[in-house]
Amino acid sequence: MKVELRNLQIDDYKQLKNSMMNAYPELENSYWEEHHINKLLSLFPEGQLVVLADDVVVGSALSIIVPEKMAYRIHNYKDITGNFSFSTHTADGDILYGIDVFIHPKYRGLRLGRRLYDARKELCEQLNLKSIVFAGRIPMYSKYADELTPREYIEKVKKKEIYDPVLTFQLSNDFHEERILKNYLEGDTNSQEYAVLLEWSNIYYDDSPKLINLTKSVIRLGLIQWQMRSLNNLEALFEQAEFFIDAVSGYGSDFALFPEFFAAPLMADYNHLSEAVAIKELAKFTEAIRDKFQEFAIAYNINIITGSMPYQNGDHIYNAGFLCRRDGSNEMYQKIHITPNEVFHWGITGGDTIQTFDTDCGKIGIVICYDVEFPEQIRLMADQGMNILFVPFLTDTQNGYTRVKHCAQARAIENECFVAIAGCVGNLPKVNNMDIQYAQAAVFTPSDFAFPSNGIKAEATPNTEMTLIVDVDLNLLKELHEHGSVRTMKDRRFDLYELKKRK
Repeated sequence: MKVELRNLQIDDYKQLKNSMMNAYPELENSYWEEHHINKLLSLFPEGQLVVLADDVVVGSALSIIVPEKMAYRIHNYKDITGNFSFSTHTADGDILYGIDVFIHPKYRGLRLGRRLYDARKELCEQLNLKSIVFAGRIPMYSKYADELTPREYIEKVKKKEIYDPVLTFQLSNDFHEERILKNYLEGDTNSQEYAVLLEWSNIYYDDSPKLINLTKSVIRLGLIQWQMRSLNNLEALFEQAEFFIDAVSGYGSDFALFPEFFAAPLMADYNHLSEAVAIKELAKFTEAIRDKFQEFAIAYNINIITGSMPYQNGDHIYNAGFLCRRDGSNEMYQKIHITPNEVFHWGITGGDTIQTFDTDCGKIGIVICYDVEFPEQIRLMADQGMNILFVPFLTDTQNGYTRVKHCAQARAIENECFVAIAGCVGNLPKVNNMDIQYAQAAVFTPSDFAFPSNGIKAEATPNTEMTLIVDVDLNLLKELHEHGSVRTMKDRRFDLYELKKRK
């Protein structure tokens, strides 16, 4: 599935209408007329958002800007929208008022609504508005109206004693209630025409507005130090992987990084075979793992680097992984430099593509374990504009880990980039050639005054299953490149030497 979040266009109207009718089956005339959408787009085009799945509009968030006094006083839906004329909208207002948000029922559960809310928050910050305000329906209230007042109902929802699909979701997105509104939306019998006025405050609001940099510079990395354990089947692997993806996504991570060959426990069923045959059996799971991780990337709104796994193409077995983007796209990367052990036991073939990847957080590079010990490959990627290098690895001894660690640190310094590494830990009985593991996930930086003096942004506890959540600021790399104490990328002697790909 391909997911896209963008501004609404009038050509989207038919799909918008269809999704809205499906989202509100209990409400009569539950969709905006085309002339309403035209008016919104003419008044405030940047405030109208849609989310698409495979190029079909499946959800939307519509907004206007109103004065603060209007947003917080007692009102109903007709009042706040100017009897659906949107005459209440003013560019001089203080509040981003949400007049609608919905997701087609078929696409609920993928956290697409959360994307719309996050985009609204970004818009509020970019426009330097005080807050987001809207009146949320409470569609489950009719079932409790005989025994609970609206206030009592809201308290039970807050305590998670009652699940309300609208209010529960809004509270989980950092909104808090301001007041209860009576007779808010005519015909909303499920809510008994009550609504809850909700607010999200913009902590970055500035009374003296300045130009806001719309480009995201601080990127959050979620590194997964994976414990090797016996797994009964593929579903058990997915369950464990989803646990970690959910955890790092819950902290707002932009990337989740898995280690090299983290799916190796699935080879236990083939341990009676030779290593070369067992690795081919493991390769049969690769496409299913890629597809499931792509689903996770969409559902948890996070870019996932799947570590690595065997990938069979014809007669060759490659050590490969996938960048699963949260927009629904994915790309493969392959290990280029193959260790003697991989060749001897598994017959792994090296890839032949040196590349970087575009993401919504800038350009990144991905290399697998042994690759990081070859500076030429990483330098070529840095020349393509890479800011963050991800290194999934698998090392059995502390000696092997030391090579990966110190080479990764060197790559960060010489290429003026951040380097994130993550590996497997623990023991794996009954899988030949995968007995013991040693790892310590870490994020390394260049070495200058804006960075840690030892070039280590953060490290996990060695040989213990855990996650590592780290923020990196890309603006620091720009400053380093232009004004650093030393400038390794700019001070190269191209008059004496050059480095280039053969193809």
